[in-house]
Amino acid sequence: MHIWVDADACPVVIKEILFRAADRASVHVTLVANQFLRIPPSPYIRFVQVQAGFDVADHEIVKRAQPGDLVITADIPLASDAVDKGAMALNPRGELYSAENIKALLTMRDFMDTLRSSGIETGGPAAFSQSDRKNFAGQLDRLINRFKR
Repeated sequence: MHIWVDADACPVVIKEILFRAADRASVHVTLVANQFLRIPPSPYIRFVQVQAGFDVADHEIVKRAQPGDLVITADIPLASDAVDKGAMALNPRGELYSAENIKALLTMRDFMDTLRSSGIETGGPAAFSQSDRKNFAGQLDRLINRFKR
């Protein structure tokens, strides 16, 4: 298992959880972003900087991800591409994207995008909470443990 992180929009607290998990479980984590990011020194943590541009980091993650890898992203189209490729995808709030739920989530995202583009205020996501952090850490531990077996 290799963990790929859509790092441009990933909350700092989630990156910190991933850094600790990488060293604890000896799992490789690669952050992909179009701007420089500091990462801690570790043989398990890497950073790939891509050129600026729409979805450039997403395309790089999809290109590199393999079946059985894990992609960390809140970007539903990226999650869909990862799942289609046989990888797993996990939202920073702890929601696991799967073949069973990704199409419905993609449809809902497109619907909300249509509402917003027609001028309807839909609001944004709730503030990132302690509960979200806990859900993410728990789901990440389950996935790593399943891989290690």
